[in-house]
Amino acid sequence: MSTLPAAPPPSRSPREPVSGSVWRAPGVPLLVAMTVLAFSGYAALLPVAPLWAVHGGAGSVGAGLVNGVLMLVTVLTQLVVPTALRRIGWAPVLAAGMLLLGLPSAALALSDGLLPVLVLSAVRGLGFGVVTVTGSALVAELVEPRRRGAAIGAYGLAIAGPQVLLLSAGPWIVEQLGYRVVFSLGLLPALGVVPAVLLARRLDHVPEARERAPYGRLLHPMGLLLAVTLAGGALITFMAPMSSSAALSTVALLLLTVAAAVARWRVGALADRFGPRPFLWPLVLLTAAGMAVVAWAVRDPQATAVLPLLLGAGLVGVSYGGLQNLTLVLAFRTVSRPHYGSASAVWNIGFDAGTGLGAVAVGVVAAGSSFTTALLVAGAVSLLTLPLALLRRGPQEG
Repeated sequence: MSTLPAAPPPSRSPREPVSGSVWRAPGVPLLVAMTVLAFSGYAALLPVAPLWAVHGGAGSVGAGLVNGVLMLVTVLTQLVVPTALRRIGWAPVLAAGMLLLGLPSAALALSDGLLPVLVLSAVRGLGFGVVTVTGSALVAELVEPRRRGAAIGAYGLAIAGPQVLLLSAGPWIVEQLGYRVVFSLGLLPALGVVPAVLLARRLDHVPEARERAPYGRLLHPMGLLLAVTLAGGALITFMAPMSSSAALSTVALLLLTVAAAVARWRVGALADRFGPRPFLWPLVLLTAAGMAVVAWAVRDPQATAVLPLLLGAGLVGVSYGGLQNLTLVLAFRTVSRPHYGSASAVWNIGFDAGTGLGAVAVGVVAAGSSFTTALLVAGAVSLLTLPLALLRRGPQEG
């Protein structure tokens, strides 16, 4: 186990209760700065890297592989990050993650060939896997449990802000200013090394666990997360092809992402005050209701119902963001500090898996029937998790 260079002791422990806004809690401003830089680079390239491959002559399959490789390597990396934190320490792991996510963006400008783009996507996946696991684990390390919901909300807003702005703006920036501007934005995570290293100096190394990670305890929040991200992932993937208007699908996606960001932020304070469980079952029902409304809105492929589509997207956005926060709160409640990294890894894998399943499953069902049927199936999957949402506090929950 590595030992980090000693830093001057802070005036209070990172996990000591503090007063005032959670945004000013020790270490949280550095975490927010690191997160904004990391996700700005990630979001800018997510829609543009496949376009760059198409620019080089790749077809639709090749373009799809670009982000497919990114997410595959991300998930594989997430599996080993908790061990790396224990054996190597916070500073080198965080610094490596930010550099691996950011620096490949500069190399993208050298070639638009499919193979180089895929290799660089794989390298970025290594960095993104590190950033996603360490980011949510840092929330648990920095903030005491009674304020953790609000801290997860602040962290979620730092993630969502860049994505709302840059996911939709990336292709427009390419059209107006060229690829190199987006590649420059993709370098932003490398600048995050500075707040990452400063943040790591506030932290102890991760203690060795005396028992195996309690993965079985995490199945409950993961079931809820998988269902809602399946629904959200389906809408994010298919909003454009199932809507009769490109402008309408853009507005609906913007509404969904903004609603998710606000919900993930605001539900945290409520969870700290009342606990997460009172809000689980209403959000599960909201997911099913929102998917049903969207399914009704797209029943005519030539004439999408505008208001129902926007209403449904907003409803799913609220549940999508709210359940992200609450399931992460529950995940940390079920484990001790040595397993925060494992809980974070499982949560992030669940999020990515649910998003991928939503894209694949809804696509398969829609191909055999219609988008309306596929969305109703996705809503029904969410409804099946209602018994999990109604469970009382488990014996292992801290």
